[in-house]
This record gives sequence, structure tokens and C-alpha cells, in this order.
Amino acid sequence: MLAKFCHLAFIVSVFSQSAQEKGNLDDLIGDVFGSNEPTDNSLTDVVNEKLCNGGLGECVPYYLCVNGTINTDGSDLLDIRFGEGQECVDYFEQCCSVGQVLPQPQPPKTPVQVQSQCGFRNAEGVGFRITGNSDGESEYGEFPWMVAILKEEIAAEQVLNVYQCGGSLIHPSVVLTAAHCVQGKTPSALKVRAGEWDTQTKNELFPHTDHDVQDLIIHQQYYKGGLHNDIALLFLKNPVQLEQHINTVCLPSQDTVFDGSRCFASGWGKDVFGKEGKYQVILKKIDLPIVPHIPCEESLRKTRLGRRFNLHHSFICAGGEPGKDTCNGDGGSPLVCPVNGHDGHYYQAGIVAWGIGCGENGTPGVYVNVARFRHWIDEQLKVRGMESNTYNI
Repeated sequence: MLAKFCHLAFIVSVFSQSAQEKGNLDDLIGDVFGSNEPTDNSLTDVVNEKLCNGGLGECVPYYLCVNGTINTDGSDLLDIRFGEGQECVDYFEQCCSVGQVLPQPQPPKTPVQVQSQCGFRNAEGVGFRITGNSDGESEYGEFPWMVAILKEEIAAEQVLNVYQCGGSLIHPSVVLTAAHCVQGKTPSALKVRAGEWDTQTKNELFPHTDHDVQDLIIHQQYYKGGLHNDIALLFLKNPVQLEQHINTVCLPSQDTVFDGSRCFASGWGKDVFGKEGKYQVILKKIDLPIVPHIPCEESLRKTRLGRRFNLHHSFICAGGEPGKDTCNGDGGSPLVCPVNGHDGHYYQAGIVAWGIGCGENGTPGVYVNVARFRHWIDEQLKVRGMESNTYNI
């Protein structure tokens, strides 16, 4: 996810780049085990990091300190900047006098309410707001439909969940993603993670959940060469439990046009194009304009694609502003646009597909046109006894 920001000082471990792209297993292992973060096997390190204030205090989740009661109205602020007067390693923790640590988590002040409608963006975050987010970080739970698609791989006799691409929850049992992300994969090897935000901590207010994939459907006219009709559905073995930070996104009606809309893309993809790019730790977001088909095609013809390039009708375009674009690793992630007349709600207009570099001035990114496939999505769900129109405002 490229937005003119500097990469955080460390790289995600569980969402490591796949071995196929890195080229060898040693690089993969280095990414996964090269962090200075404590592991489950380094108990001494964990104990040392929990002590603070000269050994008189303990680093605990911020809501376990006497005055740190959980808020659900976004009034609590967490600073995601690292190493600036923060004695505890994890910014979700604060130094608390041992005698002031609560014995168990405090319940939220108000009941947890799940939005009954799809596509509600938690613009103020869920439970708290963050500061220090000058690098395009999303709020916690801001895009509750965002999921990570993982693949199990074996390295150093351990089973690793390796990040493949992004996706979106369009039904409690269905994930929408790009075909190029999952082609050649078996459903049993894939896993969907919902409710993820910061990939290097489990101290978030609510836990993420992992779900096995039962079936995988790729569009019958998917063309690998040009990524035409680059759309796929993952059907989960068990439905995802919807929460404040986990919910579905709305689907647009067939052939809805979003030209001129200002939309959001989200993902954990690279910050810059190529080998120098680093995958993101915290879910990032960028706002992008939808570019009409003809102007987009004309822009792409000025690149190495050449003046005879024809943009396939299964695509829409967004971006073209310098330094703002989706990038490698964002494939399959959603592009969402506002629903007119429903403040705070969003349709999924696109799926990250491809681009020429990342963040090139005047060169939009290319996305799957989700509205063109609404009937196809409905048909696939209907065959399995599901109804997608329940999730259409």
C-alpha cells in the first residue's frame, strides 16, 4: 500500500512474503524468524519486557490499568509511534504499578453493537482512536470487511500461515478476492483471517479469527495472460461471527458506475514497487478517485503497454495521483466507494488487480469491476442456498 509514507522499522512475520516470490526458503525463514520480537519459546525475554518503571511496574493491556477502562465510543487514544517515551514494547500496553493492575479485563461501558447493515466503515475506529498515524494507517476496525488470505507452509519443521493476498467479506461464509491470488491453490491449504489489523501483535481489543476454506470458485472466463475476469469466491466451512470489527461489505447492483467517486483502498501490501518494497504491519488505507474507462485507457497507452493497448471491459481504474496507489501484495484487496444516501456505508467497487509500477503520476491502478460481476456472484451464492441481496442496501 503506497501513500508516500516511510515503512515501519520492522516487517510483519506471519504475513511474510511467499516463498515463491522470494525465490528460496532461507529468505522466507529469515523474514519469519528474523524479528527481535519475543517468541513463544523465549519466555525469559517475555518476562523482561513485561517489567517497567525499574521493575516496580508491569506492562499490561491499556484497559487493565485502573483508569484504563475500555471505551467503545472511540474516546481512548493510542499512539502507534514506537520508541518515543514508551517504556513498554507494545503500544497496546502501558506501564502500570503492580498494585493497580486489574485482575481481569473490564467490560465495555456500553453494549457491543454490530451494524445490522453491510458496508459500515468505522471511521473513528472501534474502541479507541489512534494518533501518530501519519503513514496512512487505518483506524482499528475501520474496514471490518477486510480479510487476509493465508496459505499454510512448512518451514523449519513449523507450520506457518504465509500471507497470499487480501480479500473482503461479502457474506458471513463468503470471501471475494482476485482469481490470480488463489489460482492453483487447493481450498484445504487456504485460511481466511478476519478482524486483523496489526499483524505483529495479538493485544488488540478484540481477537482476529481464522477460518478454513471449503470451496474455491474462479470465474470461468478468467484469463491469466491479461488478468481478464480476475475474480474468485472462497466459501468458508463455517460462517464468520460478525462483530464490531468484523462485518460484510455491500455489493453494488449490476453495472453500477462509480466514475468520479472518491473511494478507499486498503491492504497490507508493499510501500514501494519492487524488491525494495516492504509489506506493511498495520492495515493501510488510501483515498483514490475513480477514473473513467477511456481516460484510463489513454493513460495506460502512454506506458510500456503501448498505444494499441485496449483496457478490458472487466476492469475499472482508480488513482493516478503521485505517491498514492495500491502495490505488490495488495492483490485481491477491496476498493470501496460511498453509498449515496447512506452516510458511512460503502459498496465494493473494485478488487486490486494490477498496475504499471506503483504510484506513478498520471497512471491509474487497475481493479476488477465488481459491479460487472454482480449477477455472477449472485448465481454462485444461490447454488449454495445463500442470498447476496441481503447484503445490498
